[in-house]
Amino acid sequence: MSIRKLVLTSLVLVLVVSVSAQLQVSSLTTDYKTNPLGIDNPAPKLSWIIQSDQNNTMQASYEIRAAQDPADLAKAKKQVWNSGKVASSQSVHIKYDGQALKSYQRIYWQVRVVDNHGEKSKWTDPAFFETGILEDATWEAKWITPTWEEDVSKSNPSPYLRKEFTLGKAIKNARLYISAQGLYQVEINGKRVGEQEFTPGWTSYNTRLQYQIYDIKAQLVQKQNAIGIVLGDGWFRGNLGWVDGRNNYGEKLAAIAQIVVEYTDGSKATISTDESWKAATGPILESDIYNGEVYDANKELNGWSRISYDDSNWKATKVLDTSKKILIAPEGPPVKIVNKLEPLSIEKTEEGWLVDMGQNMVGWIRIGASGSNGDVITIKHAEVLDKEGNMYYDNLRAAKCTNTYFLKGGGKETFEPHFTFQGFRYVMVSGYPGELSADDIRGMVIHSDMKPSGTFTCSDPLINQLQHNIVWGLKGNFLDVPTDCPQRDERLGWTGDAQVFGPTACFNVDAATFYTKWLRDLAADQDEDGSIPHVIPNVLGHGGATGWADAGIMIPWAVYLDYGDVSVLENQYESMKQWIGYMQQRAGEDLIWDGDPHFGDWLSFASTRSDYMGAYTHKDLIATAYYSYSSSIVARVANILGHEQDEAYYSELSEKVRLAFNEEFVTPNGRLVAHTQTAYTLALAFDLLDEETAEKGAAYLAGDVEQFGHITTGFLGTPLISLTLTDIGRNDLAYKLLNRKEYPSWLYPVTMGATTIWER
Repeated sequence: MSIRKLVLTSLVLVLVVSVSAQLQVSSLTTDYKTNPLGIDNPAPKLSWIIQSDQNNTMQASYEIRAAQDPADLAKAKKQVWNSGKVASSQSVHIKYDGQALKSYQRIYWQVRVVDNHGEKSKWTDPAFFETGILEDATWEAKWITPTWEEDVSKSNPSPYLRKEFTLGKAIKNARLYISAQGLYQVEINGKRVGEQEFTPGWTSYNTRLQYQIYDIKAQLVQKQNAIGIVLGDGWFRGNLGWVDGRNNYGEKLAAIAQIVVEYTDGSKATISTDESWKAATGPILESDIYNGEVYDANKELNGWSRISYDDSNWKATKVLDTSKKILIAPEGPPVKIVNKLEPLSIEKTEEGWLVDMGQNMVGWIRIGASGSNGDVITIKHAEVLDKEGNMYYDNLRAAKCTNTYFLKGGGKETFEPHFTFQGFRYVMVSGYPGELSADDIRGMVIHSDMKPSGTFTCSDPLINQLQHNIVWGLKGNFLDVPTDCPQRDERLGWTGDAQVFGPTACFNVDAATFYTKWLRDLAADQDEDGSIPHVIPNVLGHGGATGWADAGIMIPWAVYLDYGDVSVLENQYESMKQWIGYMQQRAGEDLIWDGDPHFGDWLSFASTRSDYMGAYTHKDLIATAYYSYSSSIVARVANILGHEQDEAYYSELSEKVRLAFNEEFVTPNGRLVAHTQTAYTLALAFDLLDEETAEKGAAYLAGDVEQFGHITTGFLGTPLISLTLTDIGRNDLAYKLLNRKEYPSWLYPVTMGATTIWER
């Protein structure tokens, strides 16, 4: 072989090796999570990302293998699953299809792929998932509660529960499985466990109650240990809504906890809640989500979660007859402290220290102080100031939003509440000993920990601030449930708010598991007649309002469109059909849904002009529009899931309702009986009009926008109007609405200094 041929051959080999090395697989997740603990899904979804420096590269096939020991992944007889080579470009939501999963089981898995150029990747480094408690019989722990009596018509001191136990061997692994009626925080050997806040979260407590799983090996020792749990009212029995007030789910706070230790010799030990635990009250005198927390540092139980603590004066606990069958592993992201804000300004006033955090935020204030025993610090919260520059509390309604701290004296003390949160920008600190400085105060920002999907910036600073406000509004209202507001005596999972904001949320953050969890509660709280409550979890009673209850269809659809996850459609399919059935029942044979109370186009533009009645859109028009559109979505879902008869049925139903809509609400000249932006927006966005009528409807919509120069839409029309204007070829009007700075507009609050989205 000539030198030239040898060089060319070597270059080819180098190029082949280089190309092969370019195909990589990374970012392995199980049910959207990296190496999760506590999976109770019998067929968890596996996903990965392929990367290549070669253009036009896509996956052509994949192969997955799984085992209980990473060393066994290459051993066929030891594997719990081997998918074999699967010809598919799909790299997300591949369902585990191996041996049936059991409680406390860790499964390691890895994947390799072949691309469309024929290149094969290496096997990935192993990822893993760990199952939780899959059968309620595996719960050896008992629900326990203090034995003392309480006046549950008001907030009571938080109960503290404790137990000491001995571990006699070297520890290989240790897990804590824990939940509560109410909220909990847990400590082991004097240190808090985990970084999650507001555990176990808010679900439909009567049928679904989450437990958390913690890796506690590092906090245990091979000898005497102690565990302590403190409880708060939370959503379980604190003030909630305005129907029943307190005790919506029960009157007794309780905890259930199970520590499972695996020793290095293969044996196991279990430590569980039972009657041997003791209980006492401590420094948390009151704790309520709406009203705030009262904390007396003089009553602190120093060392209460450590060994050798003297609990001789503590009371007994008793077993509470609460079902373990409702206990579920969490699907959604945990609530965490995600940011700490420094104050923008601090000003001394007659009332106290007025602090501007510079951002409307959700969470609480952490404050440090050096004072005397008997000093009392009061922290009040507000979103805005009045025109005189004073704290404005009226929009909070009955919520006190006040945290109170009794100092013990003797040095620097730091306080932050345990089981309450506030929505605020401004803080009034009264009773503070000495001069309050910026170093003494921090805003602890909390929300469900969802990763951003991306970022957006442009050349216009006002629009950049609008995007900032959207993201911070999302953060403040995504605290385990999608709420309407984070500050007043409400903070509920309103379905209408969730429905209209769902696509925006999915665009900005990875919200799939957040919505998956909430949608399961929606299905759990759905009435037998198919109606969906106004708020989820349901604390207000019956619902069934169009545009609100349609969240049961719109949000699963939005999640599917953004994440390609068929399982959310599978999970919610029966719930979707039940909601359509309810609309059929209420609309009757003429297919026009009228006569029921609906919220309509909530907060649409109102006017005091004598020649303009305001942008009122008939509620029966809106209800019938949603009836047709939701039916069409269910037809598409049926197609995706392979339910051919259902697809035909709901397609036909949607078309019949569409025709009824045109007959009832479209005049002979193509004008809608409600000549409003929302009416035309819904009719066009939901594809309800015939081609000729749609052209006229587009002209009417454009004409109305040109006439007013601003949006007149409310809850249901606003999310769709810009997209609809774009669809009809009027980008100019969509941009006109976006760039408007006068009231009403999206940028008006920005020009007024808003840092989140205003409701009105």
